[in-house]
Amino acid sequence: MLTSSKVLCAAYAAIAVVALVATWSQNVAYFDNPAGFLLDFLNDSKATPASRSLTVDILLFFLAGVVFMVIEARKHQIKFVWAYILGGALIAISVTFPLFLIARQLRMANNDPMRIRAIDIVLVAVFAIAVLVLVIWVDTA
Repeated sequence: MLTSSKVLCAAYAAIAVVALVATWSQNVAYFDNPAGFLLDFLNDSKATPASRSLTVDILLFFLAGVVFMVIEARKHQIKFVWAYILGGALIAISVTFPLFLIARQLRMANNDPMRIRAIDIVLVAVFAIAVLVLVIWVDTA
């Protein structure tokens, strides 16, 4: 496997780990009422215009991701695509989508060398730092 593919897989893995910690550190707030976990969670996702906007944004991104995942899974013969999708609904799509991307990259690693420009790397890094700062800010509120 090319070094660039290894780095990309490591980045996807880091995103999945951060997503798991950040989402579930908030989800535990609903554990006091296990029977009403889903209903309470969904009601809170509609609490404010901001939460409704984020909820709709994530749901539609999830839908686009599902289309992409199914097509790419079939194209690259990635097994268990529906496990990633179900995991996205039960755990968090921000966790399972990067895991799917790792599986995809492993299937493509030797066939598709990446052609990325230096400016792309810099801008992705800047965006990643901004997202991480926002995740920490939101998660520690």
